Amino acid sequence: TIDRLPAGYSVPEGRTKPWGTAHAVLCAKDLVPGAFAAINADDFYGAGAFREAARFLSAPHAENEHAMVAYRVENTLTENGSVSRGVCTVKDGLLSGIVERTQIVPCEGGAKFIEGAEETFLPAGTPVSMNMWALTPEFVDLLESGFVEFFEKAAPANPLKAEYLLPIYIDELLHADKVSVKVLPTHDKWFGVTYAEDKQTVIDSFARLVADGVYKKDLFSDLKK
Repeated sequence: TIDRLPAGYSVPEGRTKPWGTAHAVLCAKDLVPGAFAAINADDFYGAGAFREAARFLSAPHAENEHAMVAYRVENTLTENGSVSRGVCTVKDGLLSGIVERTQIVPCEGGAKFIEGAEETFLPAGTPVSMNMWALTPEFVDLLESGFVEFFEKAAPANPLKAEYLLPIYIDELLHADKVSVKVLPTHDKWFGVTYAEDKQTVIDSFARLVADGVYKKDLFSDLKK
């Protein structure tokens, strides 16, 4: 909830906006007994992406070792406008940085992002984050200390709209050598409704998945036996 804050802090007057994805994970702290996955609730990630995350979470790993499912940039775009994506730098299978790029649009051979008058090409296969993380309980402790720092440094500058975001905080932790993040590539296609015009495309995509047998029309029919 918006008023679940570190001791000594209160919701700024006039603030109605939630505090962001990192705060959302913090709010679930008492309900998560072990390693867990964190996703955006309004995105479709694909079965393969969940399998990759589950495989990582079920294997032994150090307390500061986490993972991120990385999508190919061309599988996360819409024909109806530009999008923002966290473009990832990967070295030896590990995430070394995330940079939020706005104004990303499809183009031949991949995508491009636009900054002012400049256009930068992102070749097909460029890994991007869609906020699908595999995390350990110890990570939540880092989130708590980071939330205090957020209120000390970021929130005062924009008290009504500043957000505590997972990709930004994880990027800070990476540069401070406090965590390692294994990159789990997927060829799954991400679906989401960024623009109203995307709705029919998403409906048609789900219908194809059912027609191709990827999912049953009644998703939970196996549980009814």
